[in-house]
Amino acid sequence: MNSVIKGSGYCLSYTPGLMLHNGSTITTERVVNPDGEFLKEMGKHVRSYEDCVAYWPNQVYIGNADPEELRKVEFPYYDKKFENASRYGKFGEIMPEAEFLLLAQSCDCFEVFYLEKGFVEAHKKELAADPVITEAILNRVTAGSELSEIEALVSNGEAEGLYYEDKLVGCVKRAHDIDVNLSAEVMLENLMNKASSVLAILHSLKNAGISPDDVDYVIDCSEEACGDVNQRGGGNFAKAAAEIAGLNNATGSDSRGFCAGPSHAMIEAAALVKAGAFRTVVVIGGGCVPKLGMNGKDHVKKGLPMLEDCLGAFAVIVSENDGKSAEINLDILGRHTVGTGAAPQNVIGSLVADPLERAGLTVNDVDKFSPEMQNADITKPAGAGDVPMANYKMIAALAVKKGWLQKSELASFSEEHGLVGYAPTQGHIPSGVPYVGFAKENIEAGKMNRVMIIGKGSLFLGRMTNLFDGVSFIIQKNTAENEQGAVSEDEVRKLIAKAMKDFAASILSKEAEA
Repeated sequence: MNSVIKGSGYCLSYTPGLMLHNGSTITTERVVNPDGEFLKEMGKHVRSYEDCVAYWPNQVYIGNADPEELRKVEFPYYDKKFENASRYGKFGEIMPEAEFLLLAQSCDCFEVFYLEKGFVEAHKKELAADPVITEAILNRVTAGSELSEIEALVSNGEAEGLYYEDKLVGCVKRAHDIDVNLSAEVMLENLMNKASSVLAILHSLKNAGISPDDVDYVIDCSEEACGDVNQRGGGNFAKAAAEIAGLNNATGSDSRGFCAGPSHAMIEAAALVKAGAFRTVVVIGGGCVPKLGMNGKDHVKKGLPMLEDCLGAFAVIVSENDGKSAEINLDILGRHTVGTGAAPQNVIGSLVADPLERAGLTVNDVDKFSPEMQNADITKPAGAGDVPMANYKMIAALAVKKGWLQKSELASFSEEHGLVGYAPTQGHIPSGVPYVGFAKENIEAGKMNRVMIIGKGSLFLGRMTNLFDGVSFIIQKNTAENEQGAVSEDEVRKLIAKAMKDFAASILSKEAEA
């Protein structure tokens, strides 16, 4: 039987301090243009936590609104507030910065993460009030250090500072004196990634209604890499996050594929469960610190708030078929092969048209397509346009070419089969998977039959190949009842063998009579 989606968690961590001090656009600008206008002005364009929570796309991401509701909101979104916005949603939460720093400190296993003791005292109760934060996690938060100790580590270059409301409140120290893979900058990025994954795992467990002990395996598909000089991407984020989240019976490993990573990981998880290797697998993707404020220069230049102020994270639980949950159909997989090429029509053809054709389906048999779900509020001012819309136009054009759609249907295709982008622009985070939670709900409620998740990646960023990458898969309504009523392949083989044996026996009997 097919594997099913048991539950999911989607979280945002509001981190303007990390954005202003550790985002790659800002750190690069400090090197190449330290006296530029952007660095002088960016502080004036930072949103408050309240504005971040009331931002429509953020509320959609954590499940307090459906993407179809966002479609009705007049674009742009940044100046429209979500009425009665909540920190918590049915999929996850938007965690305030102070609490997230404490959560990240609890993820430190090598005493490299320091927080000032007054800061810890002021905010630990706030973290404790979060319903998914366990006592074990709270017990890992240390009492804190003297500010003078933190200042000394930052001033002598041993550590990256941590800032809250423009004040130094902590630091992340390097884990090795000369290994750049264990530098303070890398350790900070990796610990923040790990912490955001932990938060998403905790919400996914709550939403799925399962115990941490039920999880057998974890696959991390983030864009970060942890290791040392001898194995710079050796891993393992998956097991590291599982430890803090209390998944005591789980093992795991990391899977990497740039933006396509989550779709690869989801297919791997579904295959592991269907094969019987593991009963319950969690796919996780944590936030990417360097991408905070990535398009900030364009936002500041155009008088907008710096909208990339949150670390995104997700967790999806894939488990054995329970007869009711939405399934992952491994018989309908799209894949961008080595020979596919980089032309957009070839990419979409390999990921969308080819798998549907092999299954005897067309685009009309898929209720919604979820490709790169970047929020256009962020990408349009930066000149990247509306990324989801560009994908839907290509899918529709290909469908017309194949005779699946009439030209007159081009304009309505994106509204009927597409989604409005709402995810943070953190590479792997928006790549198809943000809609998995909604897809599960809509399919199980009988509102949809099939949803296609499409992950695409740019492998050339690693300077190892010029190839693109991508895979796609179908989420569908549960078919366990149909499979139970049908004859299995093994039973078919036995029936054929029996029929052949009976036939041979009848022939011998007739020969004997003759």
